[in-house]
Amino acid sequence: MTRKFFVGGNWKMNGDKKSLGELIQTLNGATVDQNVVEVVCGAPSIYLDFVRSKLDAKFGVAAQNCYKVPKGAYTGEISPVMIKDCGVHWVILGHSERRHVFGESDELIGQKTAHALENGLGVIACIGEKLDEREGGITEKVVFSQTKVIADNVKDWSKVVLAYEPVWAIGTGKTASPQQAQEVHEKLREWLKTNVSEAVANSVRIIYGGSVTGATCKELASQKDVDGFLVGGASLKPEFIDIIHAKA
Repeated sequence: MTRKFFVGGNWKMNGDKKSLGELIQTLNGATVDQNVVEVVCGAPSIYLDFVRSKLDAKFGVAAQNCYKVPKGAYTGEISPVMIKDCGVHWVILGHSERRHVFGESDELIGQKTAHALENGLGVIACIGEKLDEREGGITEKVVFSQTKVIADNVKDWSKVVLAYEPVWAIGTGKTASPQQAQEVHEKLREWLKTNVSEAVANSVRIIYGGSVTGATCKELASQKDVDGFLVGGASLKPEFIDIIHAKA
């Protein structure tokens, strides 16, 4: 089965209307073969409406987080209903910064995933181990545990992209070697085959995140089980276009 390459840009808490407007102009001028690659940009929630209105339709837009209920007394949160009302169809959930800076539990991330999917959003679900977990030899234990909680909350896998992001390689300039990335992706696919189904294991896109750049993307993209990227800092630069074309 051919899995369409997927490149997500996570802009995090960066940019303003001026700088994001300039970035959008650059992206809009890029050639993107939508038969080859799906591209989704994760904008700060306050700019979702602005970005969706300015960014060419060949790009999707994602919120960087959402809550587990449609509305209510949850100051500072946004819901899938609000996200969709801005014309946005994706959300990033379980990012390591949500887990480790803001203390989100596996259980909460699972509940958010279920609610987002029930409300028609596509979910970029993030998993990944910290440096001490990698060095302690428990990478598989950690990522399988995180994946299980997500899997328990998914009915339709066609709306899910799984993003493996080794926490030790995010924002550090360190990148997992193509072989390290492939090894974890392959094991994740085996886990899905055993615990979900062979069809899901073959069809779900598992993307890599962790200091992906224009220089590292082609070799990473050549790995059998690496179906794309979730890109941090480089997604705010013109080299994001090189990353989009990594599979070309």
